[in-house]
Amino acid sequence: MKMFYILAAILLVSMNSFGSESTEDKITRAQSAAHSGISKNATIMDMDGTILKKGTNGWTCLPGTLPGDKKPMCNDDVWAKMIKAVKTKTDFKADRIGISYMLQGDAMVSNSSPYATDQKNGDVWVQEDPHLMIIVPKEMLKGLSDDPFNGGPYVMWKDTPYAHIMIPIKVEK
Repeated sequence: MKMFYILAAILLVSMNSFGSESTEDKITRAQSAAHSGISKNATIMDMDGTILKKGTNGWTCLPGTLPGDKKPMCNDDVWAKMIKAVKTKTDFKADRIGISYMLQGDAMVSNSSPYATDQKNGDVWVQEDPHLMIIVPKEMLKGLSDDPFNGGPYVMWKDTPYAHIMIPIKVEK
């Protein structure tokens, strides 16, 4: 019963955070996740799976990644499959390179588990500014650091089927 109340609360927060927003606002935010060469022709999909704008280039952009965070991302088809696997808690194995853009940054997340929700659980928690995420076949990750504070790329979710490379992007102004 406790899980029901938690899920209901998440749904209400999600509805309140995104429910009053116009479709055009969601599309604009989703497109800000990647450069316009990708995002202007991408499919724009809302957090609930509703297609807000049909695209033509095989990319999918979302106006947020977690309920209420409004941190947009644009994914190629490999990343879309990985995101679906995370949501359904099913296995995933990359058979080729996959790319995701998050040029507006990310919410605070655990570096070791996509399912962690308690920032006091002992995990290392990170909130990246603009970055790219790259999925490769897992054997290609050998030798890469999993330290998000090393000043460069690192592996996130290393010990899961969803391991990927985080590439921070510093925008000089």
